[in-house]
Amino acid sequence: MQYDQLTTEAVNADTIHLDEMTAAEIVAAMDASDREAAQAVHRAQPALTRAVQAAYEAIDAGGRVIYLGAGTSGRLGVLDASECPPTFGVEPELFVGVIAGGDTALRRSVENAEDNPAGGEAALRELHLTDRDFMVAISASGSVPYCLGALEYARAVGAKTGAIVCNAASPMAQLAEISMELITGPEVLSGSTRLKAGTATKMALNMISTGAMALWGKTYENLMVDVRATNRKLIDRCVRIVMRATGADRPQAEALIQEAGGNLKAAILMRLTGATLAQTLSALEKAKGHVKKAAAILKA
Repeated sequence: MQYDQLTTEAVNADTIHLDEMTAAEIVAAMDASDREAAQAVHRAQPALTRAVQAAYEAIDAGGRVIYLGAGTSGRLGVLDASECPPTFGVEPELFVGVIAGGDTALRRSVENAEDNPAGGEAALRELHLTDRDFMVAISASGSVPYCLGALEYARAVGAKTGAIVCNAASPMAQLAEISMELITGPEVLSGSTRLKAGTATKMALNMISTGAMALWGKTYENLMVDVRATNRKLIDRCVRIVMRATGADRPQAEALIQEAGGNLKAAILMRLTGATLAQTLSALEKAKGHVKKAAAILKA
């Protein structure tokens, strides 16, 4: 891979005078540039759809979604994975973020770690990767050896593979089964892919995790019905979710949540169907956690 041929490394003609711009001009230039990130994601919808489906199928089969990358890309994967347990009430092992250089690299750059293809394979071996998992390698350049080594190992194991990249026809995109090419073009600050390439990557990861969890029954309408109430803000959110879903007032919602032992899905179903807690829990198990399907079972 010739790095000088990467569009993410090219000089942005619109910001050639960045060092002479005013604060307002810099903000305007970056705002215009960031809009290109959304367009890049928009163009990749077909591949992103396949990735969402693959993530859901992996989880439904008892597997995991594993994000793996270096630098900014690795940090974004770890970020998305770490947000899934509090948002969707899932175990931390369901979405796993791996960054070249280990946890130290989350705060301090470990740039040379990305040049070792054996490192990517070793990280997946340590996680005991199986053919039920969906492994997504993330790299703006699409050519990081750490990610390529991981992709090669994942394919050998039989795991489903995806790649999120920001350059066309990259080695990673060619190796992965699902290639999400987010072609964002030159950065405002040449080569600084933490900017719009990073923004586009974050948007793609949002889609994969949120889409998979919605398919897996972790939402009711567009409400987070498996959120973990671990602080005052989230406790209040849980009450408001039950109020919004059922039409209950605050005291009623609080009582329902208490009766359901903090299970928002059960609290909602008890209010909507008049069923007992035991009945709602049984229906939810049969419906694999989908609230509307459970409601249909209770009303049958």
